[in-house]
Amino acid sequence: MSSPRLVSLDAFRGFTIAGMVLVNNPGDWGSLYPQLAHAEWHGWTFTDWIFPFFLFICGVSMTFSLANKRAANPGGVEDRVAMMFSLWKRAGIIFLIGLTLNFIPNFNLDTLRIPGVLQRIALCTALAAPIVLWFNWRQQCWWITGLLAFYTAMMLFVPVADVNGVVVAGALEPGRDFGSYIDRLFLTGHMWVKSKTWDPEGLFTTVSALTSMLFGVLLGHWLASAYNNAEKTVWMMLAGLLCLWVGAIIDATFMPINKPLWTTSYSIFMTGWGLLMFAAFFWLIDGNDSQRLRKQSRQWFLPMTIYGMNALFIFAFSGLVAKMLGFIKFTGEDGKMLSLKAALYAPIKALPLAPVNQSLLFAVLFNLAMLAIGYLLWKKRWFIKV
Repeated sequence: MSSPRLVSLDAFRGFTIAGMVLVNNPGDWGSLYPQLAHAEWHGWTFTDWIFPFFLFICGVSMTFSLANKRAANPGGVEDRVAMMFSLWKRAGIIFLIGLTLNFIPNFNLDTLRIPGVLQRIALCTALAAPIVLWFNWRQQCWWITGLLAFYTAMMLFVPVADVNGVVVAGALEPGRDFGSYIDRLFLTGHMWVKSKTWDPEGLFTTVSALTSMLFGVLLGHWLASAYNNAEKTVWMMLAGLLCLWVGAIIDATFMPINKPLWTTSYSIFMTGWGLLMFAAFFWLIDGNDSQRLRKQSRQWFLPMTIYGMNALFIFAFSGLVAKMLGFIKFTGEDGKMLSLKAALYAPIKALPLAPVNQSLLFAVLFNLAMLAIGYLLWKKRWFIKV
């Protein structure tokens, strides 16, 4: 028997994508509310919730998807191999989409950034596939523990040459950590242009990012269990609080919360927030006993659900539109070249608002434009999946 679709998961996914679009598209990158920008290095903000939440959701979805496929085609190793190759194919397509977006608008292979958000999602999906298919939930717990232990040991104890050639171990600073050393070893010239010596979606830090997806896989097992919805919600909340506590202890003792490094504390801490946030969505939309409240909640969260039904498409499309807004230029009235984004932002800048509010208003309007596209797709029942 296949697992029923969780509307709350679609809504939580939509919340996450809406957050991604909001923080990625301000009117002015120099005028941001602190919570709408990543923490400068150690620490976290609302923006630092977004990516781990999405990986977490991907893990939940993977558990349900594979369970449904197994129910439809029960079989042995051959079926698992087929499912693994199907996931690898999906990961490959997502990776190529991300790489293509990085290729636009410069079209220069010599400086093409290879890592990226979609590329990390793809790599985590590909690495998670055999773990999910060949190991039970207890063994998956050991995988998470082993991956985080391996990541922590390498980051804290293995000496590497930093960006200046100084050999150091455990320096969790930009360009000095083990992960940045691996990035420079394999990706020199193809990293994030703002850093050049390390990449926030680099190779080695994908190891710890993978655990964010595997934590979601565990949640998928829990949601598919025979426990009633009240028990599921309570234990999700308790597990979330435990993860926050463990993440905070690690942060305070030996490894700070850090999104660019995707530290062990960051993975666990953000899993805690993901569990608490999803528990609220789940209880309101799917888990409570009141049919009236569930129906009302589905209406309240409908915009997020619409977003969540075409999440990857909207994220990729919004990224393409944002690039085109900066790439398309024309001559303004003063004879100077003006980007399409600057032209669209000019009327907002003329409003009697503080610069941070002008920038936020542009991001909100951009988000509403993406929601309108999502709504049209939803009305047509077009769900673009990879």
